[in-house]
Amino acid sequence: MRSLARSLCALALAACAACSSTPPAPDWQMNAHGAAGRALQAYLRGDDAVADREWALARAEVARTGRVELAARLELLRCAARVASLDTGPCAAFEALRQDAGAEDAAYADYLAGRESPAQRPLLPGPQRAAARSAQAIGTLADPLSRLVAAGAALQAGRATPETLVLATDTASAQGWRRPLLAWLLARQQRAGAAGDTALADALGRRITLVQQGAQPRRAPAPASMP
Repeated sequence: MRSLARSLCALALAACAACSSTPPAPDWQMNAHGAAGRALQAYLRGDDAVADREWALARAEVARTGRVELAARLELLRCAARVASLDTGPCAAFEALRQDAGAEDAAYADYLAGRESPAQRPLLPGPQRAAARSAQAIGTLADPLSRLVAAGAALQAGRATPETLVLATDTASAQGWRRPLLAWLLARQQRAGAAGDTALADALGRRITLVQQGAQPRRAPAPASMP
């Protein structure tokens, strides 16, 4: 997915072979970029064993550089995937590195937590700037993961509309991303139940059951290997 590769370049590594023709990227960059991409996809489809193994590999490759700011960006990428899936706990791994992160990374972390200030919005990644001002702009984001991240951040900040939840559900469904799809379906079902819309809550419940039935059984982690 070309747009996902661009996101990985911007958020995780600051540079990669796909972003520049010369000079050739060091092997740590290629390895970390590949591991982060595999970790993202595994996490979104709900395969925790693979996701954890690939995140660990990506961290190890970035750690070879001794650059704490790159490690912080990698943790932001992981936290963004969690926000896209409505796992809205603290981004503790980034917070432990915040003092060595730049202003842009700190602004993005605050955005993910739903607490960015207007002064921080110009520092956000391009796809998220307009979304930070208006939930209606989320639908204009071309990249599915960026769209889900923006929707999750909007929900965190209290900007999300019912249409935001439908958009996020449809986005996750179209990609076959089980984890965020289940999270957004459950959020919509909860809202429908609170509003007394039992027909919608029941329909969402049937979709939830289908997604849960399609979950693959957990497998024992395979030995880590280099890309």
